[in-house]
Amino acid sequence: MTKWVYRFGGGEAEGRSADVERLGGKGANLAEMASLGLPVPPGLTIVAEACAFYFDNDKALPEELKAQVLEGIAAMEELTGRTFGGHPKPLLLSIRSGARASMPGMMDTVLNLGLNDETVQALGHDAGDARFAWDSYRRFIQMYADVVMGLDHEVFEEILEDEKARFGHEYDTDLSAVEWQHVVGIYKQMIEEELGESFPQDPHVQLWGAIAAVFSSWMNPRAKTYRTLHRIPEEWGTAVNVQAMVFGNLGSSSATGVAFTRNPSTGERALYGEFLVNAQGEDVVAGIRTPQSITEEGRLASGSEKPSMEKLMPEAFAEFKEICGRLEAHYRDMQDLEFTVERGKLWMLQTRSGKRTTRAAMKIAVDMVAEGLITEEEAVCRIEPPSLDQLLHPTIDPRVERHVIGSGLPASPGAATGEVVFTAEEAVQAEAEGRKVILVRIETSPEDIHGMHAAEGILTTRGGMTSHAAVVARGMGIPCVVGAGSMRVDMRNEVLIGVAGMTLKRGDTITIDGSSGQVLEGAVPMIQPELSGDFGKLMAWADKCRRMTVRTNADTPQDARAARSFGAEGIGLCRTEHMFFEGDRIQVMREMILAEDEGGRRAALAKLLPMQRSDFVELFSIMHGLPVTIRLLDPPLHEFLPKTEAEIADVAKAMGMSPAFLARRIDAIHEFNPMLGHRGCRLAISYPEIAEMQARAIFEAAVEAAKVTGEPVELEIMVPLVSLRTELDYVKDVIDRVAEDVAKESGTPIHYLVGTMIELPRAAIRAHVIAETAEFFSFGTNDLTQTTFGISRDDAAAFIPTYQRKGIIEHDPFISLDFDGVGELIRLAAERGRKARNDLKLGICGEHGGDPASIHFCEDSGLDYVSCSPFRVPIARLAAAQAAIGKRTGDPL
Repeated sequence: MTKWVYRFGGGEAEGRSADVERLGGKGANLAEMASLGLPVPPGLTIVAEACAFYFDNDKALPEELKAQVLEGIAAMEELTGRTFGGHPKPLLLSIRSGARASMPGMMDTVLNLGLNDETVQALGHDAGDARFAWDSYRRFIQMYADVVMGLDHEVFEEILEDEKARFGHEYDTDLSAVEWQHVVGIYKQMIEEELGESFPQDPHVQLWGAIAAVFSSWMNPRAKTYRTLHRIPEEWGTAVNVQAMVFGNLGSSSATGVAFTRNPSTGERALYGEFLVNAQGEDVVAGIRTPQSITEEGRLASGSEKPSMEKLMPEAFAEFKEICGRLEAHYRDMQDLEFTVERGKLWMLQTRSGKRTTRAAMKIAVDMVAEGLITEEEAVCRIEPPSLDQLLHPTIDPRVERHVIGSGLPASPGAATGEVVFTAEEAVQAEAEGRKVILVRIETSPEDIHGMHAAEGILTTRGGMTSHAAVVARGMGIPCVVGAGSMRVDMRNEVLIGVAGMTLKRGDTITIDGSSGQVLEGAVPMIQPELSGDFGKLMAWADKCRRMTVRTNADTPQDARAARSFGAEGIGLCRTEHMFFEGDRIQVMREMILAEDEGGRRAALAKLLPMQRSDFVELFSIMHGLPVTIRLLDPPLHEFLPKTEAEIADVAKAMGMSPAFLARRIDAIHEFNPMLGHRGCRLAISYPEIAEMQARAIFEAAVEAAKVTGEPVELEIMVPLVSLRTELDYVKDVIDRVAEDVAKESGTPIHYLVGTMIELPRAAIRAHVIAETAEFFSFGTNDLTQTTFGISRDDAAAFIPTYQRKGIIEHDPFISLDFDGVGELIRLAAERGRKARNDLKLGICGEHGGDPASIHFCEDSGLDYVSCSPFRVPIARLAAAQAAIGKRTGDPL
């Protein structure tokens, strides 16, 4: 018989934290806490495999699973002394999802399950609080009707607001038992009117409906979006946790809260969290009420006058603090915890590794090494490489005057400027149009996930540091300010009202500072962060661990300087064509292209020579002591020519020719499929004078830069789009002749390598032949992916998302390397190339050079280096270190 259910409670558990693949993160950690003897309400976990069964069998659950669930509930009844659906002590249940990877707020939850018109009376009598029982019943109806029956929770909120107004109450907590009973009656009547069916009274019907709904939520739109953004495989599925309810809404001696064992924004070693008295867990994250700080230190820092848990519930706080220390030491990581205090008794509802900003992650990792909790290698592996992007964005220049128009809580550090938008859909549309926006909401919900990802920053007027907006923004690395109570969002008129009545409408520009919580008028000057301190320590540890070097793709001195400051160890790709688009150079380039004979081309190239030489001198000087790979001209010549009639007229006038003549020349050069046309080494073979000019500029610059820096240039010249060894032989002969000439003229020996970019399948297959001439291979994975798949990267966006959505492919192959196809060609070329030349240098210079998954592939394939854009250099350094550690330990990260 398949074991579908694992029980926990009473100091025992059938599972442990290592069973995360079956039990999900929540279930595994509940089992672990129960095994540690911590106060955990008893419960059971339905394994994640049941999720796949559910979808594969027309949303049906196996009968043996149902039997095991009922056995588990019977065990819960014995441990609690309560009866599910019975009297006089009814057992109520929470039904929660629990995926292997944390997906906060993305899937559904049902609380207080088991209440009906009879058990609500029993619950009120048992608790001695009828108001609590009816409040719990209305919460259950609202949540169950939304999650299971498909009735929007906003409908219930509108009813509640109307009734509170009629009763003359401001807060939910003001309603009496009789008033809550009245609201419940309206809720039930509305369900019948809207859905044509009654709210289910049978607790077992409720149970199976809720379990099925939680499984179904694995495939809801927001969960799918979250999985896509965080690369969580769909086939993992979610476990379901069924647990005995404990109540934080049983009066002033009860509470519920969320806490972190360290500050998730800064990494400071201090308990950090919020709680609400007389509330259930959903109230804290929903932002409906303003939460209170757990610690007295936190209360003072926030300026709140409401008492902290430390002062209000000292015994429960002391126990909670001790448990926090035990759990952090046990898991050797910062923990995110959920808890409830029921009439003075503490219950632990969840622990998991807490989401944190990258800066906090850095500090926590470095501090834990100092504390002896983890090793340097473990610290390196604790940081998600893509998250380093958070540290590479600008912050507000401290010298500028700030025009503050509002303030809130600093939920996610960093600063962002953008136009105000009020809906997620507007944010997505703006991103598509290339506009930067700040998503402004009263409070965010999981349905806003797509807009939050599209925005530069997020501002909410409600919510605390553990609200949905705060948690999601920190995970995404997006600056965020929450709980900006000094501001107001008027959705009806679509305006944001700041201090002193200042009004901002859609499209107005604001800046948010996620480090201070301030909202500023307009755009303000920014400065780049300093990558030192904890960042410097951790990156130094990473550099000790990695085997591959990390270079940069840089075409300008600005790019080269930035890359070197980020730790680049050379230039893996300098695209010389980018230099021709600047200033007056494009005009000279057009003269060369449009010349009718070799003499005309050489005349124009003579003008370009000093320009190219000057660029190379600066690049070589910046990168002194490090290798620099220069790629010869690659794109088809038509890319340099004017396209519209107006542009043709302007260029014709500047070149002293008629627009009609210029149009004919452009038409003669036109290609039907230029990506596979007259480009790369084919240009150098057709017009060797172009390669001669570029080679001369490179070698003369190398001689001059060596004199300036006192170090010889580590020069590599790359010939693009080679498919035949004879092509490379021809171009290399041109390069070698120029090198001899420059060496004689300058009296300086020139050391250099000539290699090629492997970007065609034929080149990969014939690598052993090409390597007889080439001294290095650089895999141009952008074009290699295009030519292997037969897909144009420029057009792929029209259908790749559809392929992903329908499960045809898992990842966009232009973002993360296709290991099975393109990767196989790389492995083949590397193996064959090194058999022909054992000292062959191998690298990768496509966009995949900054993708962590692709970098792991490069490590496994024995490549010598990866090259990526300047701002991805730290990401690549860290990913290369993790890849090396994973390969050495046999534990791929």
